[in-house]
Amino acid sequence: MATTKTMTCADLGGPCDLAHTGETHDEVIVAQDKHLKEVVKAGDTAHVPARNDMKGRWRHPKKSLGWYNDVKKRFAELPAD
Repeated sequence: MATTKTMTCADLGGPCDLAHTGETHDEVIVAQDKHLKEVVKAGDTAHVPARNDMKGRWRHPKKSLGWYNDVKKRFAELPAD
């Protein structure tokens, strides 16, 4: 059986407590990216800085490796849901 873990939007640098659950840190990061796209498109200005940061990470993955490795480490340390 797969193990899932949860991180919030705030855990990933956003402004809210929406929970993202996944089997890997990558699944959680992709869910955060989707969340940011959706809420900013809907007019949520509080999420704009986090959305801009995420867009920058996708465009410059080598530069963003520190953030990625931090999320990966924190995800690994989380207890399973």
